[in-house]
Amino acid sequence: MVTVKAGALADLVRDIFAKAGCSTAEAERIGKYLVSANLTGHDSHGVARVPRYLHWKSNGTVVADRTVNVVSETPVLAVVDGLHGFGQTVAPQAVEIGIRKARENGLAMIALRNAGHIGRVGDWAEMAAAAGLVSVHFVNASGSVLVAPFGGTERRLSTAPFVVGVPRPGDEPVILDFATSVVAEGKVLVASQGGKKLPEGALIGPDGSQSIDPHLLYGDYTPTGPRDHSKGAGAIRAFGDHKGSGLALMCELLGGSLTGMSATGFGRRFGNGMLSFYVDPNVIDPENVFPEDTARYISFFKSAKPAHTGGEVLTPGEPERRMRAERLAKGVPLPDDTWASIVAAARELGVDENRIQQAGAA
Repeated sequence: MVTVKAGALADLVRDIFAKAGCSTAEAERIGKYLVSANLTGHDSHGVARVPRYLHWKSNGTVVADRTVNVVSETPVLAVVDGLHGFGQTVAPQAVEIGIRKARENGLAMIALRNAGHIGRVGDWAEMAAAAGLVSVHFVNASGSVLVAPFGGTERRLSTAPFVVGVPRPGDEPVILDFATSVVAEGKVLVASQGGKKLPEGALIGPDGSQSIDPHLLYGDYTPTGPRDHSKGAGAIRAFGDHKGSGLALMCELLGGSLTGMSATGFGRRFGNGMLSFYVDPNVIDPENVFPEDTARYISFFKSAKPAHTGGEVLTPGEPERRMRAERLAKGVPLPDDTWASIVAAARELGVDENRIQQAGAA
C-alpha cells in the first residue's frame, strides 16, 4: 500500500491529463474530482480510473474540452448533450444549468446525455446543495451492462447510481449516493488491483453461484494491465434483492432511455446519462419550516439506540465527511497495483520523473 497526499496526487493526475492533451483547466478538474472520490472513501471512482480514462481518450470514447449542447429547453427543463466530453467537465455544466433554472422557477429537470464517466455522482448533489437546492439524480451507464437483475444470472443492467442531496443551512448537507448493484464496478476494479476485498456474494456466475473473485467479471488480467469486463463470464449482483433490482431498472429507464441514451448501449461507445431534478426549498417552503424540521428529524433519527456497543447511527454523507477529514490529514492510501498503473501512465506520457517521485514521496 502507498499513501499519497491529496494535493500531490491531484497535481500528478492533472499533469498526466495535460500531457494527454486536455487543457490545464480540464486536467485540474479531472484531478480534483478523482481525488475527491478517494478522499470520501469512494476509491472505486477515484484515481484507479486514470488508466481507463486515458484509454477512453486515446480511442475516442471521450473527447477533451467539450462544451455541452442544449438540444431543447423550456423555462424549467433542458435536454443537454455532453458530446462525449469528460464527465468532470460536462456534468458540472449540466448541473449549473439546473441550478440556474431552479433559482429562476423553483423547479428544474435536466436530462444529460452522452457524458463521459461522470465519476462520483455525489459531487453533483453536493454542488446543488451548496447552491441551496434539493436534487435527485437517476444515472445510467450506457454500453456498460454488468449487473444481473434479481432472479437472473446474465448481465442486463448497468451499476445505475441513484443520488439524493438535501441542503441544510448552516450545516452539512445530507447526501445519499449509491450504486444499485451490490458494489460499483470500480470496487471490483480496486479489488482486482489488490485493494479492499469485495463483500460476500457481490458477484454471480453463470451457474448462479456467488463469488468475490474479480476474475469472474474480468477474466484473466495482469497486475498493472487493463481490465476488460467483456472477457468475464459472470456479473455483479443487484443490491437489495427485488427492491434494488427494481430501482436499478428505473435508473436505466429514466437516466438512460428518457435522456436519449440507450438503456443497454449495445454497439455504441460508453457514456453516462443522468436525469436530474432540482428544487428550491425557498419556493416550496415560504414559511421556512424545512430547515428546522430537517434538523429536528435528523437529531431524532440519530438518537436511536445503537445496535452494537460503541456503535452509532449515521446519516448519509457522514462517513464520507469523516473519511475526507482523515485522508486529508494522513494521505490517500492506494493499493500498490493502482499506484504502479498511475506511475506507468505518467511515464508513458512523459510526465517529469522528478514530479512523479515527489508525488510518491509526499
